Amino acid sequence: MAKIGAGVAAMAARAQLQAWYRHRRERWLVRRDRGDSGAATGITLTPRRVYILPTRPGLGFAVLLLLMLIGALNYNLGLGFALTFFTGACAVADMFLTTRNLVALKLTAGRAAPVFAGEQAQFEVQLHNPTRRDRFAIVIGFDDDASWKSAASAAVSPPPPHPTDVAAGATSAVVLSAPAPARGWLAAPRIRLATSFPLGLFRAWSYWKPARPKLELAILVYPAPETPAPPLPSHGAASEDGHGAVGLDNFAGIRPYQQGDPMRHLAWRQIARHDPALGGQLVTKQFDGGAVAELALDFAELPAHLGLELRLSRMTQWVLQAELRALPYSLRLGAASYGPALGDAHRAACLSALALYEGPA
Repeated sequence: MAKIGAGVAAMAARAQLQAWYRHRRERWLVRRDRGDSGAATGITLTPRRVYILPTRPGLGFAVLLLLMLIGALNYNLGLGFALTFFTGACAVADMFLTTRNLVALKLTAGRAAPVFAGEQAQFEVQLHNPTRRDRFAIVIGFDDDASWKSAASAAVSPPPPHPTDVAAGATSAVVLSAPAPARGWLAAPRIRLATSFPLGLFRAWSYWKPARPKLELAILVYPAPETPAPPLPSHGAASEDGHGAVGLDNFAGIRPYQQGDPMRHLAWRQIARHDPALGGQLVTKQFDGGAVAELALDFAELPAHLGLELRLSRMTQWVLQAELRALPYSLRLGAASYGPALGDAHRAACLSALALYEGPA
């Protein structure tokens, strides 16, 4: 029992020490990130931003050097001294080259396409090498990625998830993934770069936290579409050249374009499959009775008991369904109104409004 109690106490002490270390490390990183918040877009890695420590093979190499030195001293071997000092000089050169493999690299934010909540956000980071030296075996990833922990705990580092080389005067783009749990702006976590090139005796690393106020590297996360969702509302507003109210159930298909048909009612998806220059023809959407309807999506008409997030998810699904069916639609969200229109720009505007909606004041 005494041994069990001592083991539990040792584990608790170790857990407290690890928690203290993580807390101190996070505080230090936050202070360092705050000092970079006023920097211009992107960042250049200076020698003061690059940190280096020996790896486990490097520590083993140091023990080997010590044994070689003891042997040379014990037997007074001139060649032993020469070999020991030459090998030690190689280690010092490796430390210098490992640090130089990161210094002067410039990191900037690349393109970041919007995603839906629950998907993986894809952040693009660009590494620009303005020097005349090629850079090899640079590992880049988010600081909270579990792969860093597994690599640090292994005697030999496993294959990195995001390795890259950057040629002299060239730019390399790396795409990093992170979960997008909720709608709104998702800022990229802290990014870590590391390298053990060329000999692997030392590991150099640096951090970059994109400036949050400027949203240098951020992705807009749309609400997750409701699945399954109820059908589209069965009412719409008659178009300016139609007659009377027209329901969406009256949609009858497409017909050849006639002079005077509104341009926004053209069936662009079908037209794209048949190029008019190659003998195809323009087509437009037609409803029973000859009128063309515009779908009206009003957030205020949804039952309040559904909750804000569920209502936003339903509106998101309806926007996607309207686009899929090529139905012109308008969106009313609080005091804001969008459309009626159709197309990628209108879809992006509606989904962005749903992603950033904060509810009634």
